[in-house]
Amino acid sequence: MRSPTTHTRWQGPDLLILRNDQEVDRLPAHDIRRVILVCRHGGQSPGDLSYAVIETTDHHVLLPADSGIAGRVHFERQAFWDQRPCIYWVDDAAVELPRRLRPGLRLFARAAPPYTRLAHEELAPLLEQWPLEGPQTWEQRKWERIMRSRHIGSPRSGLRPPPP
Repeated sequence: MRSPTTHTRWQGPDLLILRNDQEVDRLPAHDIRRVILVCRHGGQSPGDLSYAVIETTDHHVLLPADSGIAGRVHFERQAFWDQRPCIYWVDDAAVELPRRLRPGLRLFARAAPPYTRLAHEELAPLLEQWPLEGPQTWEQRKWERIMRSRHIGSPRSGLRPPPP
């Protein structure tokens, strides 16, 4: 038996969460307060995403990387994300989740939590301890990484990041 597949997609102003192509959750864009991208290896590429936490007014929604959420945040609706400085980054080794969502030591333990909706009160105290970087879009993060690695960006270099 095939395990359920979770995907995301935009429909109008709403981010949909689908399981086997059936809608299981809907997040109105105006309710999104913060997106936290939990990454391995410092989040050098969208492929480093372990999972995302989308914070709304009342809930936190955890989405696995294979849901396509990286594309929805990094590459779709860029004007929307540019206008809302709400994307944060954190290394997966520095985060703690509620016990029931932590990866186990079992032979086939999952590496990241599955799609889960949590009450704000359940995750908020843990999030306060996470060493978040941002707010910063993927493009801003990429330019910062380039400038740090090459020590460029001085007035004489001529290379400037795109405007925010």
